[in-house]
Amino acid sequence: MSDTDKDKEFYEMADAHISVANKQASKTSNPGKVSATILYSAARFNTFLIASNSDSADELASRKEEACKYLMSEYQKMLDEHFEDYTKNFSKYLK
Repeated sequence: MSDTDKDKEFYEMADAHISVANKQASKTSNPGKVSATILYSAARFNTFLIASNSDSADELASRKEEACKYLMSEYQKMLDEHFEDYTKNFSKYLK
């Protein structure tokens, strides 16, 4: 997703998910489990979106490779962006 696609609503939605994750992380001794559930939820929801826009199971199956390539590429870009941000602002974010 390009920056031009990221509007106020996009960030509000992302912040809402992060807020839920932070609450869950504060209630467990294994915050990595929260991360795993976020990835699981994203995979499940994205598959649902693609399936709901497919006319058949065969069409869904034929779209898997392209969808996975796109979603993994987008995740890589977002992860790179946040690693760069946290590296630059490490002291500020993790006091």
